[in-house]
Amino acid sequence: MRRGGYRASHSLTLGWRMAFGFELATSLSRLAPSDMPATKEPDLFDSKFYKPADAFFPAYNNIGLTYDDVTLATLYSEVLPRDTQLETVLAEGLRLNIPVISSDMDTVTESRMAIAMALNGGLGLIHYNMPEREQLSEVSRVKNHVHGLIQEPIKVAPEQFIAEVLELIAKKRFAFSTFPVVDAHGKLVGLLSGHVVKQRYAKRKVAEALTPRAQILTLNKKEMGRDPIAKADKFFTAHPGIHKLLVVDDQDQLHGLITMSDVERITQERSAQFKPARDAHFRLICGAAVSATRNAFGELDRERILTHVGGLVERGLDVVAVSTAHGHSRGVGDTVRMLRDAFPKLPIIAGNVTSAAAVEFLAECGANAIKVGQGPGSICTTRVVAGVGIPQLTALYVSSRAAQKKRVTVLADGGITKSGDIVKALTLAQAVICGGILAGCPESPGEVMEIGGKLYKQYRGMGSFAAMKEGSAARYGHTPDPARKVAPEGIEALKEASGSVDQVLAQLIGGIQSGLGYLGAVNLAQLREKARFIRVSPAGQREAAPHDVVELKTGS
Repeated sequence: MRRGGYRASHSLTLGWRMAFGFELATSLSRLAPSDMPATKEPDLFDSKFYKPADAFFPAYNNIGLTYDDVTLATLYSEVLPRDTQLETVLAEGLRLNIPVISSDMDTVTESRMAIAMALNGGLGLIHYNMPEREQLSEVSRVKNHVHGLIQEPIKVAPEQFIAEVLELIAKKRFAFSTFPVVDAHGKLVGLLSGHVVKQRYAKRKVAEALTPRAQILTLNKKEMGRDPIAKADKFFTAHPGIHKLLVVDDQDQLHGLITMSDVERITQERSAQFKPARDAHFRLICGAAVSATRNAFGELDRERILTHVGGLVERGLDVVAVSTAHGHSRGVGDTVRMLRDAFPKLPIIAGNVTSAAAVEFLAECGANAIKVGQGPGSICTTRVVAGVGIPQLTALYVSSRAAQKKRVTVLADGGITKSGDIVKALTLAQAVICGGILAGCPESPGEVMEIGGKLYKQYRGMGSFAAMKEGSAARYGHTPDPARKVAPEGIEALKEASGSVDQVLAQLIGGIQSGLGYLGAVNLAQLREKARFIRVSPAGQREAAPHDVVELKTGS
C-alpha cells in the first residue's frame, strides 16, 4: 500500500514538474533577448544568503561562532587545486611555504617535529617546558640539520662480534645492515658491509670483517658547502657501486652519513610544489616559545629572559613566541617590549588573545604576529575551569580586523580537527597553529603505548596538572611550586598514533588547496577576499559528515 501510494505520488509530482517545465520554457522562449535574466542576477540573489566576513559576523554579534557553525559558499572558478599557492608572510623576513605551524606544546614540538615541519614548508615552535639549556640544544639541532645527512648514524665498534650486530638489527628492526665502524674516540676505523653481516660470520669480530679505512672514500665536512646534497649527488655519480658516503673532519672523526637513496629522494623533492622553509643561510627555519618568567619577588626576570633569548638568537632562531594563556596582560606586554628593544629585527609572536583590544595592545608593544585562541583546543579546559574564552571563528574575526589596522598578522591557535577548519580559519588568519592533529605523529615527543592492540601517543594540555608540574605553570599565572594547589586548565589524554608529519600535512594541504579551488582563489590573499559565509544548522552539521552508511575506511 505504501509502495503504491509512493508511486502514485511520484507520478503526479513528475507530471507536475514536466508541465511546469514546459510552461516555463515556453514563457521564456517568448521573451526578447533584452528581457532574459541578467547573468549577474544569481550573484545578487546569492548575496542575500552568503555574506562576506564584514557583513556576516556583525550580524551574529550576539553569539560566538566556531568552525562547524559556518560553511563557505562556492564561487565560479577557473583555478585547479594543484595550481594554488599557499605561501604566507608572518613578519618581515619570516615566510612560510605552507600556512601551518606546530604548537609549542611539550607533547607536540621538539626538534624532530620542527625539522619535519620546516622540511614541508611550515614552522615548528619548540616548547619551553624544559630546561633552558635543553631548549637551546633543540634549536641548534634544527638549525644545524642537513637534509639527507644522518648526523648520528648507528655505529659499531671493532671489538664487537657480528652476532652482536645481528642481534642489534633484530632488536631495533633496522632495515639496513651496513654500519660505520669507529673506535672509542669516535675516529673512523672502517665500514662494516651488509654483505658480511650474516649468520655464517656470527663468531667473527667486526675488526676481521670490515672494509678498512684506507679503502673507504669519504667527504670532509669542510667540503660540503651550502648544498651538501648536490655535492653527494656528484660523488655517487662519479663512483658507481658506492651507495653510502661517510662525512669526517680533519681528525677523521665521523660526523655523519649520506645515503644515495636519500639523495635521490631529496632531488625529487626539490621539484615539489611546496619547498622547505629556509633562512637566508639555507638553514631550516625554527621558532621557540618563551614565558614571561618572574623572579622570587614576583617581578619580570628581565636578565634571565634576555640572556636566554639572546642564546636562542645566537643559534639562529627565526622567531620567538611569548606564549601564555592570557596575552592581554602586563607581563606579556612588558616581555614583548623588552624583546623588541633588545632584538629590533627578531620576529615576535605573542598571545594568546581573543579581542581587538588585546591585538592592538600587543601590536603596540612590538609583536609582529598574534596568536588567537583561548580554550578551543581538544585538551584545553580554560572555558570550563575559568569561564572565559570566545568560540574561535568569532574571536578570529574580531582580532583580524584590529590586526589589519595595526599591520600585524593573526595566527589561529587551537580547535583545528580537519582541513576544512583550516580553510575557514585562513579566511581570517595568515596561518594556523596545530596541536592535536599532529600529536599522533612519530615526530612528536609523546610517549607511545599500546591499548587493545592499537598504538596511542600521550597528548596533554600545557595547562594540565602534569605539564604545570614540569614547568608550564607560569603560562597560566600559577607558581611552579608543586606543593601549592593549582587549578589545571587542561587534561592529559591519548591520541591514536598516526602517520608521519609528511603524510598528515599532505592530507591537510590537499584539503586546503581544494578549498581554494572551490572559491576560485589562487592564493591565500584571494581566499580572504572571496570568502562568503552562511550559518549552518545542527542538521546541516550532521549532513556535512558521513551519514546513513557503515563506514569501512575513514577519509584520512
